[in-house]
Amino acid sequence: MIAELTEPATTGFRALNLIPPVNESLDRAGYVEPSPIQAAVIPIAMTGRDVIGQAQTGTGKTAAFLLPLMNRWRGGDPSKPQALVLAPTRELAMQVAEEAEKLAPSRYFKTVAVYGGQRFGAQLAKLRQGCTLIVGTPGRVFDHLSRGTISLEKVRYVVLDEADRMLDIGFRPQIERIMRRVPEGRQTLMMSATLPADVMKLKDRYMIDPEHVNVSPAVLTVEKIAQTYITVDEERKTELLLKVLDREQPRQCIVFVERKRGADRLYREIKRHHLSAAAIHGDLPQSQRERIMQAFRDAKIHVLIATDVMSRGIDVLGISHIINYDLPNDLENYVHRIGRTGRMGADGIAISFVMPEQGEVLTGIEHLINREIPADRVEGFEAFAPRVKVNKADEPPKPAAAVFGRIRRKYSNRL
Repeated sequence: MIAELTEPATTGFRALNLIPPVNESLDRAGYVEPSPIQAAVIPIAMTGRDVIGQAQTGTGKTAAFLLPLMNRWRGGDPSKPQALVLAPTRELAMQVAEEAEKLAPSRYFKTVAVYGGQRFGAQLAKLRQGCTLIVGTPGRVFDHLSRGTISLEKVRYVVLDEADRMLDIGFRPQIERIMRRVPEGRQTLMMSATLPADVMKLKDRYMIDPEHVNVSPAVLTVEKIAQTYITVDEERKTELLLKVLDREQPRQCIVFVERKRGADRLYREIKRHHLSAAAIHGDLPQSQRERIMQAFRDAKIHVLIATDVMSRGIDVLGISHIINYDLPNDLENYVHRIGRTGRMGADGIAISFVMPEQGEVLTGIEHLINREIPADRVEGFEAFAPRVKVNKADEPPKPAAAVFGRIRRKYSNRL
């Protein structure tokens, strides 16, 4: 008997039934298997329906909203854009624009990024050449709208990327004014790690019966990231950082600090030992930030010192380590910080420096991620809790770990 021949099952991105030019661009980019957010969002968005995509950072959400647009694109008048993506930071806008250029199905699919800190005239010149997609921060996009240098009358596809972050920063007025200027018949996608009340208000006002796709885990953490903490006295943190960098030999590392001045000071210290280091924060000129980020993506910089304003704007696959030199004031920023490593399912390492008096902060982070963070140890850096007055003057101070344990028990009882 002759066996019946059957066609092999279609897998990977081919199973999404994208048009050949899009599949070819995916092949060129080396994309083989869609991530969960891509596999969930793309088929729905291809039908033209509004979609809310909820996923942690580093899960491939950019391609999830770009590919449906590119699949529908059939050319058209380039003098007026057909799609708009709003992003919270300059860095994220640049990354989305770069991804769009990489995945473009045709050389006629043009993307222009508009954001503050860059010369207005340079952006205007690119806009006048025509484009399919505008990617920008709400402030600069609204600035162009006010000057009449951008027309949204042909826009049929709008994405609010990291909507929760845009509202946190205070972009709600600009977003509302922009959304009132795009045609009502558009398709709208919203990508957001969380869905607080103000995000849901945007959804109710500007989206029509959206499909909600949630691929976020129930616990705010990245499972494949190995997380530890090291206790250290404040005056020895820089010395400890050098020891950790020497021990870990990270492929690429981000060191997070709380303040811009702290970033500059630490950079001057680290630069003397690590030639491939840089600091990045909001006070730097945009051109300098762009040069630093490009050097980091090209792996010419191995140690990047950054503030929290940059935590959602750094999307580099080669990051092996995150070091929290300062614990974040906003506990949820811990999740955004460590999410810079372990991108797209890869493993990563996150190490936090904790001073003896920060036991409650550490405990708060552990409750947020629903996981106890184990202690690490570097020889010679055992921190001690502040000495308290006791009857025996020569009684040694208590190790910080013992203090943390007592604070954890106290904190847990209150929750």
